[in-house]
Amino acid sequence: MPIKQYQPTTAGRRKSSVQSFADITTKSPHKSLLLKRKQQAGRGAGGKITVRHRGGGAKRQVRVIDWKREKFDIPAKIASIEYDPNRGARLALLSYQDGEKRYILAPAGLTVGDTIVSSKDKGEPTPGNRFPLEKIPVGMQVHNLEMQAGKGGQMVRGAGTAAELLAIEGEYATLRLPSGEMRLFNKVCMATIGIVSNPDWHLVRWGKAGRTRHRGVRPTVRGKAMNPVDHPHGGGEGRNSIGLKYAKTPTGKHAHGVQTRRNTRSNKFILRRRKNKAVSK
Repeated sequence: MPIKQYQPTTAGRRKSSVQSFADITTKSPHKSLLLKRKQQAGRGAGGKITVRHRGGGAKRQVRVIDWKREKFDIPAKIASIEYDPNRGARLALLSYQDGEKRYILAPAGLTVGDTIVSSKDKGEPTPGNRFPLEKIPVGMQVHNLEMQAGKGGQMVRGAGTAAELLAIEGEYATLRLPSGEMRLFNKVCMATIGIVSNPDWHLVRWGKAGRTRHRGVRPTVRGKAMNPVDHPHGGGEGRNSIGLKYAKTPTGKHAHGVQTRRNTRSNKFILRRRKNKAVSK
């Protein structure tokens, strides 16, 4: 998907770019696969802000995506390639032989009319087909990885991302994730062959604050620009430093380079951590 730029008719247009949408084949989504999306504005069940800088934005509807693809050995034809406002990747509408339709993440290179299949047996390793890791040739790029067999894809779902299958030994398969992390997965976990569509998504330049607001992102104010009552970095006259040994969050906890991983049960499956990871203390 190429990136489109306009003539700099305004200051906001000068540095902005947009998606071309040349790969989109239809504008209207499949109505039976839509859900309403309630605006939360970063607030939890108690009504208090738990995630800052969220709120507003254009109204969206959630597309129900089939992460499991458990209709095995039933060929499905690509009916359309569609835009999803909730993610950077494109969606592919599958039309099965029995008439059922489902959304999946569209792999790069998939076009309308192509036929793909999900199977637990070995098959043709072409983009869009889904197999267990043990049935996929070593060296292939995969996405929509399962972490637990039968739970559905949870990893490598971002636009333009893919994991590389490095080896299969014993009960586990070794994969290199997009972050650089090398991790073990059970070889019966399912994965889709190919790269996630829309790889140029990260090249879009938003250009002005208004386009960011349309995405539901509210302004972010620096802590040192606040008053002491509002942030640990606040206060001072002029351009002062934060005046602390380390950066803090608004609630006074450590920020920047702090180990946040708490799931130590899966440490045994991580062979090499991602680059620039925070050092545990």
